[in-house]
Amino acid sequence: MSQPIRWAYAFVDRPFVGFAAACDFWTAVTGTRLSEPRGERGEFVTLVPGKGDACVKAQGVVSGAGGAHLDLAVEDVRPLVADAVRLGAGVVADHGEWTVLRSPGGQPFCAVPWHGESVRPPVVAGPDGAGSRLDQVCVDLAPDAYAADVAFWGALTGWASHPSVRPEFHVVQQPAGLPVRVLLQRLDTARATSAHLDLACADVEATRAWHEELGAQYLARGARWLVMRDPAGSTYCLTERNPHSGGLPG
Repeated sequence: MSQPIRWAYAFVDRPFVGFAAACDFWTAVTGTRLSEPRGERGEFVTLVPGKGDACVKAQGVVSGAGGAHLDLAVEDVRPLVADAVRLGAGVVADHGEWTVLRSPGGQPFCAVPWHGESVRPPVVAGPDGAGSRLDQVCVDLAPDAYAADVAFWGALTGWASHPSVRPEFHVVQQPAGLPVRVLLQRLDTARATSAHLDLACADVEATRAWHEELGAQYLARGARWLVMRDPAGSTYCLTERNPHSGGLPG
């Protein structure tokens, strides 16, 4: 890694047909408001918090089911792109000031310029006071793509990289003060790489009830997480991690 990652954004990628509903939902659960749209089709918006610097954005996509991706912000984009390519990534589109890339396992991400972001937004309190925070992008990988992306994300970011408590997960832990970390999940079967968003929750059941009131749907229960579907039809997870520290209870 030739330079430190200064900030990271979690991107909510949703089809245009459900984009307005997605923006309404994700601003509500993150305690934010929408910026003015940007892009040729008004496809980009920032979710602006009341306090701190933004760390979540949304994009309307014209094809596919949507999902999530990371934007990594640095002082100089060119060296980050060169590092990524050297580590096995491919360049998808070079927009001059920012570049779209794809990890060795097939996950899109962007290298973008840092604009001085430094203050992490606070935990968001639900109607009953239970706190939650969108703080993780989980990359879902087929078994034959998993090892390459585990090596790639740790090397590219320079962040602490270690197995999680469950064997199918690997954590790439952001430094203190940065808002979003990476979780890599090894799937049981082969399929195309994708990513979803995770929220750390002080009380997953209370957060589930709040999200359902806002139009989300409960799908399944995992070991320490709930699988949900947002109003635009994309899945995400509510985890039992502490929304302040990101750590699991106990």
